[in-house]
Amino acid sequence: MFKWSGKIMKRISGVVLSLSILTGLSYSVAPLTPTVHAATFAKGADVGWLSEMESYNWAFYNDAGVKQDALQILKDHGMNSIRLRVWVNPAKNFSNKADVIKQAVRAKKMGFRIMIDFHYSDVWADPANQTKPKDWATKDFNGLMKAVYDHTYDVLTALKAQGVTPEWVQVGNETNNGMLWEEGRASANMKNFAWLINSGYDATKAVNSSTKVIVHLSNGYDNSLYRWMFDGLKANGAKYDVIGMSLYPDKNNWQTLTQQTLTNMNDMVARYGKEVMVCEVGMDASDPTTSKAFLTDILNKTRSVSGGKGLGVFYWEPQSYGTWYAYTKGAFDSKGKVTIALDAFLN
Repeated sequence: MFKWSGKIMKRISGVVLSLSILTGLSYSVAPLTPTVHAATFAKGADVGWLSEMESYNWAFYNDAGVKQDALQILKDHGMNSIRLRVWVNPAKNFSNKADVIKQAVRAKKMGFRIMIDFHYSDVWADPANQTKPKDWATKDFNGLMKAVYDHTYDVLTALKAQGVTPEWVQVGNETNNGMLWEEGRASANMKNFAWLINSGYDATKAVNSSTKVIVHLSNGYDNSLYRWMFDGLKANGAKYDVIGMSLYPDKNNWQTLTQQTLTNMNDMVARYGKEVMVCEVGMDASDPTTSKAFLTDILNKTRSVSGGKGLGVFYWEPQSYGTWYAYTKGAFDSKGKVTIALDAFLN
């Protein structure tokens, strides 16, 4: 069963802010000058739940109310990229290596670019949970570095054998305080975390040197978190290409948080010379008008990042709806029909 303790808390923790007063039911999103070419900007979705939903015969409906492949619905709304999570040995046969290969091949055949998100866990990895895979539990730190390398190399090599070379690879998911606790807890040993990142980086580049490696944190508006983490990683020789962020605002604070996220993205570019990407976004599915305004704004802001270094935006599990794992931030309505929220990706 899905553990909401970490997944929900990551959405809401840390949002203790002094917010400007936001009023009105309509929103005007200020245009920004894009600095990324439209053909290369990633407009994507994480659809790690899709194969499980389909196994239970959940259906998806397009704007006209016609039943359709969920990936085709996303593509018809301007999305060009798909993100898939990998667990090492999950209890069910979803998000394991075989499932990810199947989904990635399917997405590539439809013309999508691919991101692979390594959790380095058998279950959800997020700011509150970075549990080692059961089979790695007794390994010492050198053993963990080797396990990260071998697992990363194995999955990416298997994908390559099926004709899929991911454009991006995440080494860890929402690693606000490192991964593979306790050995990789960043607040206790930043060097260990940096070396684990390097194991994933080296394995990724060994399979394809052009794949970009992402280090991903939540709360993209939290500049102090990002400076602490990436100052520490720099001091300990971590290797990566892209700084990834998550952002899950609500209807009352999204305008403040998107501006803070843009400020943070520009700071990451200036301070570390890295590209940036919003790897996860979501908003309450019951308010698609506000969600569309938020998505339009974060897409525009990411395109405007200095030096053209804002690479893209991914919606987390937009196809989820109804009672599916009690998740309420998808972009389909309670009957499985896509909402206007995803129209933001058409531009």
